[in-house]
Amino acid sequence: MKTLRFLSCLLWALSLGACSTHPTSATPAATAKQTPQDPGQIRSMLWVGNSFFYYNNSMHGHVGQLLMAQSDNAKRNVRNVSATISGSGINWHDMEAYFKPGGVSSYSFVGDNEVRFNTFDKPFDAVMMMDCSQCPIHPKLRPVFHEFAKKHSATVRKHGAEPVLFMSWAYSDKPEMTGPLAAEYTQVGQANNALVVPAGLAFANSLATRADIPLIIGDKRHPTLQGTYLGACSVLASVFKVNPVGNAYTAGLPADVAAHLQAVAWATAQKYHAENGRGSL
Repeated sequence: MKTLRFLSCLLWALSLGACSTHPTSATPAATAKQTPQDPGQIRSMLWVGNSFFYYNNSMHGHVGQLLMAQSDNAKRNVRNVSATISGSGINWHDMEAYFKPGGVSSYSFVGDNEVRFNTFDKPFDAVMMMDCSQCPIHPKLRPVFHEFAKKHSATVRKHGAEPVLFMSWAYSDKPEMTGPLAAEYTQVGQANNALVVPAGLAFANSLATRADIPLIIGDKRHPTLQGTYLGACSVLASVFKVNPVGNAYTAGLPADVAAHLQAVAWATAQKYHAENGRGSL
């Protein structure tokens, strides 16, 4: 029955084309400082996480390509910066340091490897955060996930940016991780009034309908190019409210594979945000 409901949602998403909806936001957490921001105004985003982000030439790069592959009147040049540590948990990262003046993102490589020194009021409009792959559901590390999601969200907001949580996926040999991971990310997102990108649910939905498309490599954890692309499409759908269906950027994947992943990302995001809100985004 769940598969049938998802398939009907998938067909509905395909029929929407480039349209998007604006689901009702969840009730703001009383303790969270509110800095609502239109996703259309997000021009810079820091990605704080681990190897799940940096595999396959980094997920943030694919998001940038997707944004630039839209129609001429909708192209977006978003500055994405990755701060990732192999195998890291959310508590490994010093969020305050990432906003230190003259530090992260103070210069960029552009054009023919020129160095451009950046000047801005704040380095980032949003920060995407992910814990280690099993930390949110590990009996000893779950409290750490809750503690640092709260601390980091407060730090991000103090610097005028929006916190975003990236829901990771289940290991290929432990599909039962999907539900608990989704529950923890949803709980933490709502507790901190933060947007959650439901990538883990998108992985499960894709495998339920196209098991022939591999999303995870042989180590049973890290993403294939297809998995990274699905994660990037999920970010496009959730953070930027942009429907990836029909996007010309396919990361070199076969057209039917890219089309499937685009549709799954959009349908999953629409359903998840309709049910759980968008935090303060």
